Amino acid sequence: MASFPLTVNEKLIARSRTVGELLAPTSPFDKKCGRENWTVAFAPDGSYFAWSQGHRIVKLVPWSQCLNNFLLHGTKNVANSLSTRLPRQNSDSSQKNKPCEHIIDCGDIVWSLAFGSSVPEKQSRCVNIEWHRFKFGQDQLLLATGLNNGRIKIWDVYTGKLLLNLMDHTEVVRDLTFAPDGSLILVSASRDKTLRVWDLKDDGNMMKVLRGHPNWVYGCAFSPDSSILCSVGASKAVFLWDMDKYSMIRKLEGHHNDVVACEFSPDGALLATASYDTRVYVWDPHIGVILMEFGHLFPPPTPIFAGGANDRWVRSVSFSHDGLHIASLADDKMVRFWRIDEEYPVQVAPLNNGLCCTFSTDGSVLAAGQDGSVYFWATPRQVSSLQHLCRMAIRRVMPTNQVKNLPIPSKVVEFLCYQI
Repeated sequence: MASFPLTVNEKLIARSRTVGELLAPTSPFDKKCGRENWTVAFAPDGSYFAWSQGHRIVKLVPWSQCLNNFLLHGTKNVANSLSTRLPRQNSDSSQKNKPCEHIIDCGDIVWSLAFGSSVPEKQSRCVNIEWHRFKFGQDQLLLATGLNNGRIKIWDVYTGKLLLNLMDHTEVVRDLTFAPDGSLILVSASRDKTLRVWDLKDDGNMMKVLRGHPNWVYGCAFSPDSSILCSVGASKAVFLWDMDKYSMIRKLEGHHNDVVACEFSPDGALLATASYDTRVYVWDPHIGVILMEFGHLFPPPTPIFAGGANDRWVRSVSFSHDGLHIASLADDKMVRFWRIDEEYPVQVAPLNNGLCCTFSTDGSVLAAGQDGSVYFWATPRQVSSLQHLCRMAIRRVMPTNQVKNLPIPSKVVEFLCYQI
């Protein structure tokens, strides 16, 4: 990680504290091309961390032991050396739920990862309930990997074994997301301009193809209640889908270039999207308006160059667990931490060639991927206001229109709504 230029407005911003790093092994003959780390992911229960080391390899490590290793040995950590300190899986079935590291060869370049956990009482939508090859229990933890050849491979995290091989996309599977409700519904986004909905409780049966994107689909994300899916792609596309009816709700218009990443806030009231137009927009997805703009180019691009400078393209965006902070990665060699109610970042950190980022399950750490390696930073710790806590509480159960129609004073309604 090298030094990076700061604008006048950013010179007084605090540097984020480095927690640790996992460095991919290299050899003298290792080709640089193909070592890009396009995806990092934390398990929903915080037990595992996974990332693509480049080429065909995915590394799975127990997150708690990884953190302990950072504390014991300092921030530096070569991924290969983890195997000397972390227990590997053995054949004893009693060890199934003990976190153990795995190195997975996916057979092709890995573009996307997603963890999925099962809730047995969550009914499958499949018609055939008589017989299934897999009966996923409550302790099930799966890892889905999206590959360059259009395939999606599903792995058992505890054993590292391949369970399913889903074949229907005709191009790169650029992103994957599981429904948060434990139904094991998986959505994949592909360069073949489609999103596909898979039911892993029905042995990976493909339930639906969502069409409407005019070009590549770069990313997708579920709302916390699993009712809405956001998908983003080339040609400025930001689409919202009703996942009960599998129909499009609306298109969000405002970006000036390809949109490459998206994520909902923990209460489902906000949506963050990242674009090559050098901006992150924070939307109210329920009414389709932009509430906040985080610019990565100062001064902002003039209207004629609104598509953005390609050395400031935003690559990734992630919402923190507290719903108050957003992290973004851009091609200007910086990681930025923003508050949803402030114009400038509250913390920054240097990172060359950053491609992806995500917050840990508890929100305390941000992981960012770059050239097969991963870097970790402590996230801003700020006390939320009473207004923010009240908003989070009510917005988990009510969309914008319902809040605005509550029989309460207008000042209280304003207090409970995210405003421009």
